[in-house]
Amino acid sequence: MPPVPPVPPRRGLGDIPIKVVYLIGAIVATIAAVLLIFVVFSGDVPANQQPSGDEDVVRVAPLPSASATASASASASATPSASPVVLPPVPASRAFRASPGTPAAVIGTISDKTVGISYPRLAAPWQARSYPPYSIAQRIGKVEMPYTLIASAMYPGQSPAKKPSADADYREIATDAVRWAVRTQYPKGAAVEWTASQKIPVGKGWTLGFKVTYTEGGKRQVAQALVTVVEVGKTKPAMLLATIPETNKARWPDLSTLARQVRPL
Repeated sequence: MPPVPPVPPRRGLGDIPIKVVYLIGAIVATIAAVLLIFVVFSGDVPANQQPSGDEDVVRVAPLPSASATASASASASATPSASPVVLPPVPASRAFRASPGTPAAVIGTISDKTVGISYPRLAAPWQARSYPPYSIAQRIGKVEMPYTLIASAMYPGQSPAKKPSADADYREIATDAVRWAVRTQYPKGAAVEWTASQKIPVGKGWTLGFKVTYTEGGKRQVAQALVTVVEVGKTKPAMLLATIPETNKARWPDLSTLARQVRPL
């Protein structure tokens, strides 16, 4: 009878090749680093909470930073200006005056839980439609420049080093948001004239109203617009943007409705 081969000795941790030990350690370290990144940055990303069922809204992609090059829609008739936008000095205080005419009926409240603000939901011809990169948008007409738009998103610039506290801080942030709006919503060479500069009615933040003069199709045209920035418990504020070219000038009174009723949640 042939002899029984001896049982191979058990290997302990000390018998594992050093290369395998290093490989396992590297994998564990990589997984830990990825988890740490998610933990650190998850606090700056609001939960994608759904609005109540009676709100006609559309969820879309987040807004790019102000330093990023804005890309126009495939159906846009012009290209946004990539050159620096020069603005006149901002008034320290100027009340928002309603344009002549009848504003659209307020048929509800849009509560944008993604960015943390609420504002009026307006009746037809305003309609909520998909319009990246905003969180929620109400629009009129085609998706083409110059846009007829009411939209909310987080402020499109870099987060301040610390949360703003003074009205002047929010006015400055709103001014930067207007620069972004002029660069991305209007043809190149658009000029701005301020129509309002005031504190928001509730909470911390600032509203700037402005008239935009631009050339489209060889003709000089005008739009009325507003930008509101609102403190929402984060370093970066929320933003409400509304822009209405004179082709829809009957809707200019709607800007006053928005300025009076925008709120933090």
